[in-house]
Amino acid sequence: MSEKNATLHMGEKAYTIPVLEGAAGDRSLDIRTLRKDTRFTAYDPGFVNTASCKSAITYLDGEAGILRYRGYAIEGLVEHCSFIQVAYLLVHGALPTHEERDRFGELLNRHSMIHEDMRNFFRNFPEHAHPMSVLSAMVVSMSAFYPELDDTGNEETDMTVTRLLSKMRTIAAFSYKKSIGEPFVYPSHRFSYCDNFLNMMFSSPVKNYQPNPVVSRALNKLLILHADHEQNCSTSAVRLVGSSFANLYAAITAGICALWGPRHGGANQEVIEMLTQIRDAGGDVNNTIERIKDKTSTFRLMGFGHRVYKTYDPRAKVAKRLCEEVLNALGIHDELLDIAMKLEERALSDDYFITRNLYPNVDFYTGIIFRAIGIPTNMFTVMFAIGRTPGWIANWLEMRADPTMRIGRPRQLYVGPELRKVPSFIKEE
Repeated sequence: MSEKNATLHMGEKAYTIPVLEGAAGDRSLDIRTLRKDTRFTAYDPGFVNTASCKSAITYLDGEAGILRYRGYAIEGLVEHCSFIQVAYLLVHGALPTHEERDRFGELLNRHSMIHEDMRNFFRNFPEHAHPMSVLSAMVVSMSAFYPELDDTGNEETDMTVTRLLSKMRTIAAFSYKKSIGEPFVYPSHRFSYCDNFLNMMFSSPVKNYQPNPVVSRALNKLLILHADHEQNCSTSAVRLVGSSFANLYAAITAGICALWGPRHGGANQEVIEMLTQIRDAGGDVNNTIERIKDKTSTFRLMGFGHRVYKTYDPRAKVAKRLCEEVLNALGIHDELLDIAMKLEERALSDDYFITRNLYPNVDFYTGIIFRAIGIPTNMFTVMFAIGRTPGWIANWLEMRADPTMRIGRPRQLYVGPELRKVPSFIKEE
């Protein structure tokens, strides 16, 4: 990382600010001593212009539409790797050898069970509790069953990582079973990571479920697409909570809760609801385009545009192709896909969308794929959470090992009243 200087002029005074340059040429003003030197802070709502950390995990260029995990392009990883290989890459910094992959997979299987006492927690949730509320509560409760994680530095990293990665899918599947009133299905050593999850989701005492290879491959790819995405809302939440030295499960739960929102991980569910609304209104895409442009309309466009990408989301390109492949392989015709394709075609040829950088994002097609492979709508964000877990873990580990890490404590620009006196008629009772 190279270092240069910039100069900040404030009246007659000039201040030197170091300029940090990243591995891919991105630059950042080092303002760590800004308030100390100048008594000024930087006002940046949403922290969209603030680099909160140095990271070697994910590189993202929103203008060029580039996404890489540890230097590997997302397109290549989706094409050639399994989810557990990518999870290993994010956490360990390198793709696993055959031996490392097999050992990692064996550890994932070995630690896929959850403590039997945790089953009681599931039983006490309301009948129709949202799976995300169950997932977040169950993940944070794991710290009570594995208290040794309060001092993670003394525990083998693989044990920490695999325990959470593996149990996350079990908790997710149990959350779904709870929501539909079916008995839990335990994980099995006979299945791979994704097949194990599918079996726990869809097997039952009265149905001999066999995971479909097409569905398993699709799920692997979808989880890879969601595995990490730089310092987004949920990852920043993980780092912020983790900066207090909270244990891993508490930090990951913060990420789950942040992901739940419709502006983040819940957006794929919102896309399905939007496409359903268009279909139920007759499927007129041209009318939909006009409603989107109408400032007085309450209709909201979901699945287009992104806080970071100013061009086509590279994950959306992969998801679109995967969507077509999966539906064709399964022999499914989905009206919502037809509407999505028409909506995208019209939007990409309309100046209203082009000038506003409103291109499809990853959420636009993933919900349709989840529908096709049998995942219910209220589980969409849970699927996102399973995929994002290795990225959250990698960021938590990186943060804990960073010697420059400090507890997160943003400043504010106070706009409230000045000093006021308590009125004389207010008396203590």
